[in-house]
Amino acid sequence: MTLFGLGENEITPLLTALAGRDVDRDAQARMFARAAWTGVAEPGDRMAGLTLALLGAPEALRLLLDEPTPERLLRRLHEAGAEEVTPDEATKAVERWTPRVKASAAVLALRQAARVDARLLIPGDELWPAGVDDLGSHAPIALWMRGTDAAVAALPRSIALVGARAATGYGEHVTMEASAGLVDRGYAVVSGAAYGIDGMAHRAAIASEGTTIAFLAGGVDRFYPSGHDALLTRIVEDGAVLSELPCGQAPTKWRFLQRNRLIAAASRATVVIEAGWRSGSLNTAGHASFIGRPLGAVPGPVTSAASAGCHRLIREYTAICVTNAAEMAQLAPLAGTTSGHGGVEEAEEGGRGQTSDMTRLLDALSIRAPRDSADVAARAGLSLSTVRALLGQLALDGAASERERGWVKVVKKGDAG
Repeated sequence: MTLFGLGENEITPLLTALAGRDVDRDAQARMFARAAWTGVAEPGDRMAGLTLALLGAPEALRLLLDEPTPERLLRRLHEAGAEEVTPDEATKAVERWTPRVKASAAVLALRQAARVDARLLIPGDELWPAGVDDLGSHAPIALWMRGTDAAVAALPRSIALVGARAATGYGEHVTMEASAGLVDRGYAVVSGAAYGIDGMAHRAAIASEGTTIAFLAGGVDRFYPSGHDALLTRIVEDGAVLSELPCGQAPTKWRFLQRNRLIAAASRATVVIEAGWRSGSLNTAGHASFIGRPLGAVPGPVTSAASAGCHRLIREYTAICVTNAAEMAQLAPLAGTTSGHGGVEEAEEGGRGQTSDMTRLLDALSIRAPRDSADVAARAGLSLSTVRALLGQLALDGAASERERGWVKVVKKGDAG
């Protein structure tokens, strides 16, 4: 018996180790195909995401292994309903993928992953972080993981803390207080394991005996930056390290930028603590805003270039000014979580019983600028039908109001404090 031309006696033990359980032949085919595709397509490749969604990972891999042509790919996608794909897009996709199509490379990645006790998560798995699905065709094909199941399961109650690598003492102090405060309130802390703000966010969470998750821009078998090898090893013990790239892959500038979209999508909210005018953290903030995640930014001294990016997010974009863990938690409240002051955090603004979708919807509304339903849906990352239904509920509750040019958020007296 073979799987994509490879002996099952060789592949099955590897896939079983990566799944953490016995898997049937169909599940093995899906796992191997997605593992192979993570080495074929660069992170965020829309055409790869579209192809796998329409054809299924095993069939998409068979198409690649069978000497694909742009015409054949285009025909298959059109037959599957993707009539918007152009011949030029199909040609460029085949040109990108073909040089990397090697089943042996996928097997090597599986072996390297097994050596470091890594796991492979694919869509549909119990531990798959559903938030990344909001990225649509740009969602990760699979996620390579090292760490605990409990940490990955905590992603739905996480907040991302990101910021400059060249952090100041002020930024590191705010990060330490914020990370510890969020842990006290029941949140997991997500970041990118870089120097500066990221590293402090992880360390403070660990010191507070909380859960922290790091997203990497390279394989989970080669920690980067090397100066954080000990930190990442510690995260693996009680938290989790995730990447959409197979073992053996090195981080690149493009992969760092694409990694940022996972940090934003996997978390309930993103907070930029310190960032220069052109900081890469603004890229993470942009992804969060685009998919409708709540976005916060910490102000700094007006004379500090290290906080210029945060001030820009507050002034020019939809970022909410936050100064401590309590205000950060208000961006994405958790139902029934214990606060750091012995009380219980309200799961909704003003005690209105909001769902997480309502929280996202309110974050997409402006107090002053009316926005139509389609604009709100795009900002919140929700379907238009969901937005229309929720707007009606919020209007009845007095939390939103419809004007001639669209909807606005209504702030009741006492809510602002």
